[in-house]
Amino acid sequence: MKKVKLEIVGLSYSQTQTGAYALVLGETKGKRRLPIIIGGFEAQAIAIELEKMTPSRPLTHDLFKSFAEGFNINVKEVIIYNLVEGIFFAKLITNDAGGKEVEIDARTSDAIALAVRFNCPINTYEFILSQAGILLDDEAIAGAESSFEKEELVEIEETDYLKKSTEELKQLLETALSDEDYEKASRIRDELNNRKKS
Repeated sequence: MKKVKLEIVGLSYSQTQTGAYALVLGETKGKRRLPIIIGGFEAQAIAIELEKMTPSRPLTHDLFKSFAEGFNINVKEVIIYNLVEGIFFAKLITNDAGGKEVEIDARTSDAIALAVRFNCPINTYEFILSQAGILLDDEAIAGAESSFEKEELVEIEETDYLKKSTEELKQLLETALSDEDYEKASRIRDELNNRKKS
C-alpha cells in the first residue's frame, strides 16, 4: 500500500472531550488533516519536544529514547496503519546496529511522541485518510494553522505575564521548570521571547 507522509500541524485542548487534547496531523503534500484525540500526558510529551524544552528529569519518552540509543536501536519510521471504531493503531519501525528491522505496536500518541524525539517520518495509508481525514480548502488551512499556533494547552490569564517584569518572568520560568510544569514554562518563555523582539 502507498504511504502518505504526515506532519504535525497543531496541538490544542479538545473541545469535545474533557481532559483530552486534539493532535492534528496533515499530509505534507495535500490539504487533508487527520485529527487524533490524545491524553494530557502524551500531549505534554509531544509539546515539550516540539518546543525544544529540556525537562529537569527525563520523561518516559525521553527514557525510552536513551534506552534505545544505548542499545543502538533507532526508530526510523512511525506508521499509523489502521483505524477501527475510531481508534488509530500505530507501530514503530526500528532497526539495530546490525540492520535487523523490528516492528513494535504502540499507541498512536506514544508513537508520535517518539517520532518527534527520533526525528523520524510519520506515515499513514490512503484508506485511513479517506476514512478519517478532513479536507480543508486553502483559506481554511491558513486559518486553522494560525489558530493552532496560537492555541494553548490550558487556559491561562496571559495578561498576568504582561504585568510582570522580565526578572519576575525569569524567576517564574525557573520555578515552572523545577516543578516540571512545562506548559507554563513554554508560555513564559514565549512572553520573554516576545519582549526580546520588541
